Amino acid sequence: MATFNGVYVAVVTPFNADSSVDLPRFREHLSWLIESGVDGIVPTGSCGEYASLDDGERASVIETVAEVTRGKVPFVVGVAAPTTAKVVHWTTLAKSLGAQGVMALPPVNYRPTWEETRAYYQAIDAVGLPVIIYNNPHDTAVDMPPARLRELQALPNIVAVKEFSGDVRRITEIQEVTQLEVLAGADDLLVESVLAGAKGWIAGMANIVPEACVRLYRLATTGKTDEAWALYRKLLPLLRYDSTPRLVQVIKYGMECVGQSVGMTRAPRLGLTEEEKRVVSEVLAGL
Repeated sequence: MATFNGVYVAVVTPFNADSSVDLPRFREHLSWLIESGVDGIVPTGSCGEYASLDDGERASVIETVAEVTRGKVPFVVGVAAPTTAKVVHWTTLAKSLGAQGVMALPPVNYRPTWEETRAYYQAIDAVGLPVIIYNNPHDTAVDMPPARLRELQALPNIVAVKEFSGDVRRITEIQEVTQLEVLAGADDLLVESVLAGAKGWIAGMANIVPEACVRLYRLATTGKTDEAWALYRKLLPLLRYDSTPRLVQVIKYGMECVGQSVGMTRAPRLGLTEEEKRVVSEVLAGL
């Protein structure tokens, strides 16, 4: 039985005009997502600009998610950090707040050996909370192919992988050699990933159009493939931004377009060009 099935939103972090974290707006955004029918929340991932948050801000974001989601939907905490000690710290906090699990990239600040990567996941596993390995070789120096995942599944709390390599063939390969639950990671491969066996979706663009993303997932997972493909094709021009470095800027601008503004991104991220804004606006208008 899937542990993380459904649409889990990799939520953005709202900022005020002075770049401080806007927690009241964050609560509103979380409530809107839950009311829109999403199945779970994932704070402090890449979409949440975790690397730009200091420790106090990051803790307040996670605590706010725990408060708003309690009794409504589960939450999974993104725990990426420059050191193993910090990753363990965030995993421990997540456990204390009742998180369903954590999402953990491999070491992010240099190219580790396999022995170092394995030891890193052993340290996270030891906290005792379910772990989703986040395989994103485009933004980290590490790829986690099926053979490596097979080794790591021997750890008792390694239960799933968010697959973001962009190669949908990985999903069937992972299922052939492991018992791990596979989650769709790239928004613009959602239907292909579900057809290949993915049981859940950690979605970025669901920040903008949560109801459409939930509907797409439900259609894809209930065999209504014709309807799924029709909606998917409408969404794809937007979903494709999920696999680009401009992801967070696109999400925040898109949210402004649909009346759910959460402020700008923090530097060094800069805003969208006028041409990029035009493309996003046209896609949303078409929906």
